[in-house]
Amino acid sequence: MDSFVHHQRVAFIQEAIRSTEGLDGWLFYDFRGSDPLAYRILLLDPGQHVTRRWYYWIPASGPPIKLLHRIEPHVLDKLPGNTHSYVSWEQQQTLLASLLRGYHRIAMQYSPLNAVPYVSRVDAGTIELIRNMGIEVVTSADLVQQFEAVWTDEQLESHRYAMTALRSIVDDAFEYIGSALAKSRSLTEHDVQQFLLARIHDAEMVTSGAPIVAVDAHSADPHYSPTASSAIPITRDNLILMDLWAKQKKPGAVYGDITWTCYTSNHVPIRQARIFEIVRRGRDAALAFIRDEVTRGRFPSGWEVDDVCRTVIRAAGYSDYFLHRTGHSIGEEVHGNGANLDNLETRDERRLLPRTCFSIEPGIYLPGEFGIRSELDVYLADREVVTYGTPLQTAIVPLF
Repeated sequence: MDSFVHHQRVAFIQEAIRSTEGLDGWLFYDFRGSDPLAYRILLLDPGQHVTRRWYYWIPASGPPIKLLHRIEPHVLDKLPGNTHSYVSWEQQQTLLASLLRGYHRIAMQYSPLNAVPYVSRVDAGTIELIRNMGIEVVTSADLVQQFEAVWTDEQLESHRYAMTALRSIVDDAFEYIGSALAKSRSLTEHDVQQFLLARIHDAEMVTSGAPIVAVDAHSADPHYSPTASSAIPITRDNLILMDLWAKQKKPGAVYGDITWTCYTSNHVPIRQARIFEIVRRGRDAALAFIRDEVTRGRFPSGWEVDDVCRTVIRAAGYSDYFLHRTGHSIGEEVHGNGANLDNLETRDERRLLPRTCFSIEPGIYLPGEFGIRSELDVYLADREVVTYGTPLQTAIVPLF
């Protein structure tokens, strides 16, 4: 990667800093890979050998400054800016105070009260050190989103490919299960999981983990994943939950993520159908809220969307069985570093940004009985909300 790319990256970062009111700059800090976000945002090689603390200060305007240990003076060579070197801890603190002198409010990978742990990469002692210099440290969460979660046109196209393929794979799996049962062939959760993995491979995609295939009581465990030894047989009158995620085998590709449920009979029991309907209403309420807000030119925070969905499920009497956030950011990792739809596990106050993607996937999990989750992916354009993997599931699918 040539120096022009890194100079351009820093220019983009400074533009983002200037668009944040009252912010003097962004301080990056790492010790032995403690902040993987820094390497990705600055387009550095995360595999390089780094054993000492380094700092990279990007002011809102003007040249950046590097602070490096003399043992490792070349760690930030690809980045623009002047270099200062230290050996002792006294020199390190003196030089750091010098390069930040005159600034009052800076961003770092920090989250107040650890509200957004995905961004909390800087240790408390380093935050204390900066504050002792009379400088206010604010979270870089929304800045991180702009470089970690915002997609290019090529990434959007890769998501469209992944979701089209995954949606087709779901239908193939339903046919595979139905055919096996109709012919009285033995079939387990693990067999279906391996079928899904094979189809993902056939579509020239990769996945960070094996798909979830969960029957009846297993579906009440949100992260259940069968193994050859733990899988149970699939027979008639079973509820099956399938959750699969994958992306194309090419640099920069982003994930698609989808969850569907089916029932191995020609009739879905009333209780399962009713729970699905509650989950669907919560899912669709969240989607409708986002559409209404974006149409008005407002991009809501993740916690607001979670509240809308959770209110529906709470009104139905199942809030104690909705065990996770409403949705997560999606990017080159299936759980990305953008805003999550969450006011349960965290209070995610980050705004949902244009050109980002996230899942909406509420669930109700009844221990010892079954669980229902319905998942779709949402992409935000500048004034439009787009869902992929259509048609969306509106009811549990009977397989006969």
